[in-house]
Amino acid sequence: MKKYIALALMVTGTAALAHGGVKDPHVMHRMMGMSELAKQMKLIGAMAKGVMPFDADAARAALLNISREASEIPALFETAATDPKSEALPVIWDEFDSFTSRASELESLTRGLAGTVTSEADLRPVMQQLGKACGACHSDFRE
Repeated sequence: MKKYIALALMVTGTAALAHGGVKDPHVMHRMMGMSELAKQMKLIGAMAKGVMPFDADAARAALLNISREASEIPALFETAATDPKSEALPVIWDEFDSFTSRASELESLTRGLAGTVTSEADLRPVMQQLGKACGACHSDFRE
């Protein structure tokens, strides 16, 4: 139990440091949404690495949380707000359809994967698919 608390505090503390000094409220909301995605990915990753015991219900909940957060990405980026702390590239708003399409793909992917994780062995292919989906967006739209 102490491991889980330490992991949660570490994730929360890292997000707080990364968001310190952000002035634009739109950027702050975006960063919080992306931090929630990262938190859920770390939970699944910790189970995949054996750092945390496998829990099918927790993995399913994390995937559904990622799906929900992904569905909110287009609204979070509607305003072309910038901030020195932001890692979002301006090309997001030049190619907004492509950007939102990738968010939609992540939403569908994670919703579909949510019911498929029944054993620890299922986590590796899930992580590969998630990494590919996240990386596809990050490579074009994030510093």
